[in-house]
Amino acid sequence: MDTHHTLVINCGSSSLKFAVIQPSSGHCIVSGLAERLGSEQASLTIKQADQKHTEALSDGSHKGAVSAVLNALEQANLLSSLSGVGHRVVHGGEQFSDSILVTPNTLKELQNLSHLAPLHNPVNLMGIEAIMELMPDMPQVAVFDTAFHQTLPASAYLYGLPYEYYEQHGVRRYGFHGSSFRFVSQKAIEVLGKKPEDTHLLVAHLGNGCSACAIKSGKSVDTSMGLTPLEGLIMGTRSGDIDPGILPYLSQRLGLSLDEILEKLNKASGLLGLSGKTNDMREIQQLASEGDERATLALEVFAFKIARYLGALAVSLPSIDALIFTGGIGENDRLTRSLVIEHLSILGFELDGQLNSQNGNEQGRITTDSSTLALVIPTNEELMIALDTDRLIN
Repeated sequence: MDTHHTLVINCGSSSLKFAVIQPSSGHCIVSGLAERLGSEQASLTIKQADQKHTEALSDGSHKGAVSAVLNALEQANLLSSLSGVGHRVVHGGEQFSDSILVTPNTLKELQNLSHLAPLHNPVNLMGIEAIMELMPDMPQVAVFDTAFHQTLPASAYLYGLPYEYYEQHGVRRYGFHGSSFRFVSQKAIEVLGKKPEDTHLLVAHLGNGCSACAIKSGKSVDTSMGLTPLEGLIMGTRSGDIDPGILPYLSQRLGLSLDEILEKLNKASGLLGLSGKTNDMREIQQLASEGDERATLALEVFAFKIARYLGALAVSLPSIDALIFTGGIGENDRLTRSLVIEHLSILGFELDGQLNSQNGNEQGRITTDSSTLALVIPTNEELMIALDTDRLIN
């Protein structure tokens, strides 16, 4: 019996998610979340089976959170079964088109990419550095959000900017959510019973962060996010696409600095900005059902922009075998799916209301038999990271 496990770590600016997964079965043994890191209220919540408990962290740093996770795993007799640690790293630049084993040399390369994702990569690397210090002999793997999109053609990844900006500074579209797109596209290919090279998909990953992707012959050929995760679809608190001229306009009219405007675009826009009340889709729909006009507007704009992007991404494909909905909203929100599908009738989509209400049939289908196929497929980025880690260390 296979008893080795992989620890998956995802470090955010003030949080750390973890999961212990058995790669051979895909079973998650234990998971948890460290929150409010960097403050005196830092805590760690651990879930195992049907039990959950939360403890305060005396050391609220990222290293302190990693140490607390390892202590908890040791108490659960899981530490000795770990064969490797996989880390989500947001940006791999053009250097990395696949996950990599972490060595002192590759760690330096990753540190040199921090300028591409200054809000994400440095904290992602904190987890790697903590494991290096606390468990120096433990193999580690970096799994990049951007790697799956390194198959984009130049026509899809270049901006209409002076070419030297790309040559000298790496200014191009990279795309994100790569682990999710890779996982659900593989599952979709299994459902369709086709070969990857014969399969062409549209995928909408919808959660607090949202992006869409065109997958041709099993490879990403276009996606909505760009140099940063701010480009593309409207999200929970991110604006998505805007006219760049808005930045100097807001600066002049409101006296805001560039940093203040970027703060607004990243943390006070999207569903939160449009509704004026919340970035939680469930709360927005409740407000809309009670007649809140701003909440209704947020829903309509959100769904329209998703459909518009999917329509644009479709031009990268020779045909559409299926549209995949995934992510927290994509998997669970029947209203958003129905609004998006309604806008996509020009591509042959026709919703089956009954199937959509139950989040799809056994295969995930939510469209009628005569329609272009749309599926709901749950994503599992942690499992994808665990599988990559197991592949590279074994």
